[in-house]
Amino acid sequence: MTEFDLIRSIASRFSVPDGITGIGDDCAVIPAASPALSDTLVTTDLLAEGVHFLRESIPPSDIGYKSAAVNISDIAAMGGIPRWAFLSIALPPDLTASSPWLSGFMDGFTACCKRFGVTLLGGDTSASTGGVFVNVTLMGSCPHGTALLRSSARPGDLVCVTGTLGDSAAGLRILTDRTGDDATCTDQKVQLKDGATLMKRHCRPEPRVTEGQALREHQGVYAMMDVSDGIAADLPHILEASGVGATVDVQSLPLSPELRSLCASRGWDPADLALCGGEDYELLFTIAPGTEPPVPFTVIGTIDAAPGLRWLGGKSSYTGFRHF
Repeated sequence: MTEFDLIRSIASRFSVPDGITGIGDDCAVIPAASPALSDTLVTTDLLAEGVHFLRESIPPSDIGYKSAAVNISDIAAMGGIPRWAFLSIALPPDLTASSPWLSGFMDGFTACCKRFGVTLLGGDTSASTGGVFVNVTLMGSCPHGTALLRSSARPGDLVCVTGTLGDSAAGLRILTDRTGDDATCTDQKVQLKDGATLMKRHCRPEPRVTEGQALREHQGVYAMMDVSDGIAADLPHILEASGVGATVDVQSLPLSPELRSLCASRGWDPADLALCGGEDYELLFTIAPGTEPPVPFTVIGTIDAAPGLRWLGGKSSYTGFRHF
């Protein structure tokens, strides 16, 4: 059973009322009682030590920042405004409420929330026998009926992304490979500028909140989501929800100079990192041909009427991150 088989199995137990967007998008969308009011956006995300972060390699402030950022990114993916957070955390026996680790975690979490105007309203705490677990629920808003959904892509649309892809995956690979000195995200021993830049992209992802709102307000922008599991895993969600297919030009992927340099020096395939690595938290969206969105973007493919995902200029297939 894959992660999405599990999600479908759970979702099948419930009937979502008409007008509400439930399981299957970046956020649930609860419509306002009046068109003059804002719709409510709700998302939740679980981060588990050893799966989403490496406690021994990433400073606690970065883990805290990332815990907030990945949820804020879901709100951004709908074109929304992040507003309120709920934080639940489970700590193993070696960490206590007074530990420097928890203080550092909260420093990072608080910094990210304040940067994007988010207020913490509640949560829960627990002991853990198997590492640190962090769950964040985030609420936001957008004007009634304007949230950008995964289900709105149309044949003929262009497939686009903000920013660059693969940087976070490369940063994680540096951390896990332990090349040279024991590198951490803030380790001053890291002399390779490219490596330090890429590790920062992994440890402190930047949710594209401003870009998401600008895209929501721009005519000709249709489906949207954020890139959390890699284009190879995330784009199929848009295709399934919209009932369409797509063709992606691998040679058109936006790659940072730092990623190109590091891959050239270490013999890594930048396309694999860009398509399969995930955790870039850039926005993946579709637009009508001729549309000029008000944010920097790169066209990486087209939406097709024929189902399936096709790759040009690379391997015959790519696989994004999978939990199961």
